[in-house]
Amino acid sequence: MHTQIKGALKNANFPLKTPEELLAAFPAGADTTCQSGNIKVTAGEAGALLKPSDFPFTSAQQVADVIVGRAGL
Repeated sequence: MHTQIKGALKNANFPLKTPEELLAAFPAGADTTCQSGNIKVTAGEAGALLKPSDFPFTSAQQVADVIVGRAGL
């Protein structure tokens, strides 16, 4: 999941300052899906795990760390 999130954001222009900028950075926006085993998560669902204080994100690594950590994956 971590690697998929980083890969999906490889072309993003950081820093991403808002949830809207983050979703727009994913290839299919909120519908971008990452899967690990039987667990599927869309970017929109993962975005619900974020807090305003998480922004700005300065790298794909940072985004992946926060989402995977909060999701408990």
